[in-house]
Formats: sequence, C-alpha cells, structure tokens
Amino acid sequence: MRLRSALASALTVAAVLTPTATAASATSGAASSRTAALPGICPEKTLDVRASPGGQRNVARISVTNHGGRACVVDRVPAITFRGLDGSAETVPPAESGPYLLSRGERAYAAVRTADPAAAEGHVVGSLSVSAAPSHLGVTFGAATVGMPRGIHVWVPVTTPWQESRAAADRALAEALG
Repeated sequence: MRLRSALASALTVAAVLTPTATAASATSGAASSRTAALPGICPEKTLDVRASPGGQRNVARISVTNHGGRACVVDRVPAITFRGLDGSAETVPPAESGPYLLSRGERAYAAVRTADPAAAEGHVVGSLSVSAAPSHLGVTFGAATVGMPRGIHVWVPVTTPWQESRAAADRALAEALG
C-alpha cells in the first residue's frame, strides 16, 4: 500500500483546504474556469460517512453527505485505511489531494476495491476506516458491514476520488482497473 505522509496531509490541509484558499470551483468535483474562494473544511460532525457492500465480493461503496447549514469542502480523495495496516488505499486513476465542494445536503460517492478473497497475497483485517478530510478521525466499519463477513482481504487496495453518483463511482473504478 502507498503510505500517506502525515506531513504531506498536514501541508495539504493548510495549503489547499483553508477557508481563504482560492482555487477553481469544484462544484460536484468538476473543475470550472472561474476562480472563487472556497468555503472551509466541513466540520466532521456535519458529515454522514457510510459504507456498504459494492456488488462484488471485494468492493465497498462509500458515501459522504454534508448535513451542515452551508457548503464546505472535503478532500477530493477519501482516506481509506485498514485496521492494523500502515498506509491507505491508492487512488485510481491517480489523483492528488485537493478540495471537493459539497453543497448543503449534497452526497458524494466513492468505490473501494480490496483483494480477491482467494488471493494468496495480503492480509485479512476486520475493518476499514473512512475519513473525508485529513484532519478528521473518520468512521470505522466492520467487515460484515461492507459485505465481507470473513474479513477484508487487503493487497494493494484502491479507491476512486469522490463522484457525483454511486454509478459514477462504480464506472470510475471499472474504467481505472480496465
């Protein structure tokens, strides 16, 4: 698994996701040509992070919903970690950390692929954790919650950036893994 440096995450939060940062508008994750000041990082208490089975035995679906009173940003790449293992899921296609704007009430989706349970390589863990921003603690989900009741088999796990729909997240994962 690719290791995410704590320093890189801290610098990303400080440089990219601050309330005074200026960047291309990221409404629904799509960049636009206009430049605008982005709102601040979504407070963790205003986000609802969920995980569920993804339709295949080694895929989970992740979602985040902004229940706050105004638009805010999360990291464009969800941080997916696995209990007892260092590092996080790699992003496919490769993407850098950056802001993803969530309007009030808006939901974003990602898909996570772990190893095939029949694979010889890897580790089996009992849970995965999802964080929508590097400064958040995140939410932990047991293996059964994500449709892997015998444990999550981990070997080079991958995740998509946030997408505007569940179908878009599934397509992004399928296209990236070809």
